[in-house]
Amino acid sequence: RRGEMAKATQLIDNEVFRAYATYTAIVLLKMMLMSLITAYFRITRKAFVNPEDTASFGKGESAKKYLRTDPDVERVRRGHLNDLENIVPFVGIGLLYALSGPELSTALLHFRIFTGARILHTFAYLIPLPQPGRGLSWAVGYSVTFSMAYKVLKTAWLL
Repeated sequence: RRGEMAKATQLIDNEVFRAYATYTAIVLLKMMLMSLITAYFRITRKAFVNPEDTASFGKGESAKKYLRTDPDVERVRRGHLNDLENIVPFVGIGLLYALSGPELSTALLHFRIFTGARILHTFAYLIPLPQPGRGLSWAVGYSVTFSMAYKVLKTAWLL
């Protein structure tokens, strides 16, 4: 059924859609984990942005010293922001791609490479690993999303 758009009633039986759902769940859970890592770093570094978050450390002037930025917290936040900038487009474009009728092997290659690249990007950001590791992992994931978008446009608009 290559090249045909999948019908909504066939999605549960569509192997490409199931692969998309699996890898999308993985990268979304990874992105959600970044929130927990941010919270961990905020608590362990005692670096908060909201006054109410410092209440357990005192009141008034004594709590104000905890209203600050911390380089480790900001690094995690930048990694999380990068996830938002890359995983959200993957989710949307990946859905359209899965519905565009790609071969299962090609779809799995796209989904697996993107997922691996995002996981590597997270490790490269948090450890941190020297460049160009982080940049290359970003570029690989970005290229995968672009490749899927091209396939969708080619299929839908016959480019």
